[in-house]
Amino acid sequence: MPELVWTPRNGGHWMATTGRLISHIFADYKRFSSRVLFVPKENGEHHQLPPSTIDPPTHRPYRALITNGLSPRGVAAIEDRIRTMAASLIEDLRPNGRCNFTTDYAEQLPVRIFMNMVDLPMEDAPKIKYWVDQTTRPDGTMNYADAIAALVSYMAPWTEARRGGLGTDLITGIVNGKVGDRALTPKEAAELCAQVLVGGVDTVVNMLSFIMLHFATHPESARELVETPELIGIAVEELLRRFPIISDGREIAGDMEFEGVAMKAGEMIVLPTVLHGLDENENPDPLTVSFHRSTANHSTFGNGAHKCPGAHLARVEIRITLEEWFKRIPVFSVDPAAQITFSCGVVGCVDRLPLIWDPATTSDAA
Repeated sequence: MPELVWTPRNGGHWMATTGRLISHIFADYKRFSSRVLFVPKENGEHHQLPPSTIDPPTHRPYRALITNGLSPRGVAAIEDRIRTMAASLIEDLRPNGRCNFTTDYAEQLPVRIFMNMVDLPMEDAPKIKYWVDQTTRPDGTMNYADAIAALVSYMAPWTEARRGGLGTDLITGIVNGKVGDRALTPKEAAELCAQVLVGGVDTVVNMLSFIMLHFATHPESARELVETPELIGIAVEELLRRFPIISDGREIAGDMEFEGVAMKAGEMIVLPTVLHGLDENENPDPLTVSFHRSTANHSTFGNGAHKCPGAHLARVEIRITLEEWFKRIPVFSVDPAAQITFSCGVVGCVDRLPLIWDPATTSDAA
């Protein structure tokens, strides 16, 4: 397959097909702008939320407001809380011998952690998730512009209520930060926090389901981590390589020849992160999950100035899930009566993941 292809689908766009180009284009903001991130471009134009749609250097002070709360130190401060939540969720499921992993765990843990970090009411999580889903995998019940507007409108009163506040939550930290020597405007504050919601309630939710589907269908892989739990940290990176779920885009900034191809200003190029992890020139035998690779090359969190600020939190959530799940439920499989289906979009997902196990093989890990 050529390294660059053109498709007339979704309004027409280029697509990079190799890890080399996907990684390079993510980082090359001067020729590949983040002004529009998604195709069709007519939808992507409505996603004007800072800092993801602002190019460097302007985006840096906005991004700093988000990364302050998602730094390794910030995540380390809540790691015990994450582990307690994960253990409690799994312990509630363990005696039942079955669950729909997608709704009973994957849609619970990351969302509860995130709602706790931003100090928003947990009962609001379903409607926030619905609005975010309409931006990443629209089902036709709401158009893209209205979904973004709903997220910004929801955040506006929360952000203004916390202006001048002393809380330690992520939103209070963002709202009371500065861009240069000035405070955020109300519009900027609501949009920046809406972007945080988009990133916080969807991606890890869906990645966890792909990961557990792998273990449910590859018992030898699960057994290796049960018997050698010290491999779990390495396993997280390999699983991130093998199961990326995001297909971001970039807008071509100006007419140019790139890799022997004539590109026009305003055209879009899509960067499917899954194609980087599965590029055999980057990762030998790429379809195989191996916890013994020397390196696991991927662009699962993007690359360059816009690399996902929540990457460390995602890694911690996945690691703790595997540690706590395998301690309690070491042997499990997909319910043979279930039909596993998937949905695509900017973020791919497993629609539902029914798992079964024998409660007699489990442990309360007390």
